[in-house]
Amino acid sequence: MIRFLALCGAALILAACASSTPYGPAQGARGYGFSEQRIEEGRYRITFRGNSLTSRETVENSLLYRAAELTVELGYDYFIVVENDTETQTSYSGSSYPAFYGRYGYGYPFYRSYYSFPYYAYGFGWGYPYDTYMREVTRYSAVAFVTMHQGEKPADNPRAFNARDVMANLGPVVLGDQPAADGY
Repeated sequence: MIRFLALCGAALILAACASSTPYGPAQGARGYGFSEQRIEEGRYRITFRGNSLTSRETVENSLLYRAAELTVELGYDYFIVVENDTETQTSYSGSSYPAFYGRYGYGYPFYRSYYSFPYYAYGFGWGYPYDTYMREVTRYSAVAFVTMHQGEKPADNPRAFNARDVMANLGPVVLGDQPAADGY
């Protein structure tokens, strides 16, 4: 029983530490975060990969924010999303937990054993034969090819974005409490 409680406590601590992918450059083997590759002058491929706790909306907002941030860093005023896609990767992980057959009883001479929780909860998915746990894990990755330009954003192109406006509007959403780059 102590072992079970210790395992539950450790799981709660790990769950509390888990969070969605923070905005920042991709690092580590999995590469969660943003990355970009220069294709030619003023044309880039930008990617943002999120972990399993990062929503599709957050991944797409972070990608747009990075495109705007890079546009300003390179001295351009607006960017055009030439092509974009958001990929969904779904996997399943399973665990099999042995049913808990602990016993408890009360008072001699009327001692009688009972099976303890969760054995009696058949219909709720606890204990034998409902001791297998499957979890769906979904991760999103967004990629965009953008061209960067100087001057006024074309009003008739819905795929054109004013970089500073994007940073001002998405900065609080993407960065949260972090200060946005260039005062935005």
